[in-house]
Amino acid sequence: MGKTWKKGMAAVMTAVMVSGVLAGCGSGAGQKTETAATETAQTGTAAEAARDETTAAESSVAATEVAEETEILVAAAASLKNAYEEELIPMFEEQYPGVTVKGTYDSSGKLQTQIEEGLEADVFMSAAKKQMKALDEESMIDSDSIVDLLENKIVLIVPTGSDKGIQSFEDIVKADSIALGDPASVPAGQYSEEALTNLGLWDQIQDKTSFGTNVTEVLNQVAAGSADAGIVYATDAASMADQVEVVAEAPEGSLKTKVIYPVAVVKDSANAEVAVNFVEFLTSDEVMEVFEAYGFSKEE
Repeated sequence: MGKTWKKGMAAVMTAVMVSGVLAGCGSGAGQKTETAATETAQTGTAAEAARDETTAAESSVAATEVAEETEILVAAAASLKNAYEEELIPMFEEQYPGVTVKGTYDSSGKLQTQIEEGLEADVFMSAAKKQMKALDEESMIDSDSIVDLLENKIVLIVPTGSDKGIQSFEDIVKADSIALGDPASVPAGQYSEEALTNLGLWDQIQDKTSFGTNVTEVLNQVAAGSADAGIVYATDAASMADQVEVVAEAPEGSLKTKVIYPVAVVKDSANAEVAVNFVEFLTSDEVMEVFEAYGFSKEE
């Protein structure tokens, strides 16, 4: 019975040991399976995150590329060129990276005609309300975007060192040659005609007058001494203070209306959102300080 009992116990112990080994093996396999699953999940999450980052990066690059391709054209009166090119356009492009602003400058009347004939301008800024009103009535301007932004002054200038004795608007008759903007298309010329007509001088100077296609031409003629006198905007005269002298401002009452510069978004602009941003930019206090430095004043 002792031997039989010993054999029985040995069998039991063997069974227990085998069971333990099998259990241990099962536990190890489970842990390995669980670890593998965890690693797979983590790998999947990492891969998904990497894909998201790649997509975001691609979207960012795409957005940058689109921004870099954005360009707007501003059609502005010739008297605005210095302020725009030297200060305002660089300021705007710095605030809106990737956006390029191109300017085209001429008499407001010429710019009006160009827009009517298909010039793909995004923003129009004229030196008089007449041209803006005409385009608005033709449904070529976003009416809600029109802002009467600036005021300028009309002044009589002579070459620096002139000995003609011209000291007032009435003295313009002393000049042998006079440069004025063409009243047919140049707002400065229209203001000149109005002032001189109201002063009773317009008919007296017709034989002495040559008409420029924009106010810059008038300024250059006087600065070069090819004209004894001319009428331009105060801002233009200030830009060549070393070559021309302002002798008088248009007398009070000689002009029925103020010299106002309106700005607006062109209705068919292909970049309307950026154009709106540009117009809003022009109305900021920071920009107004620049305009004032160039001789303009804020329209009240």
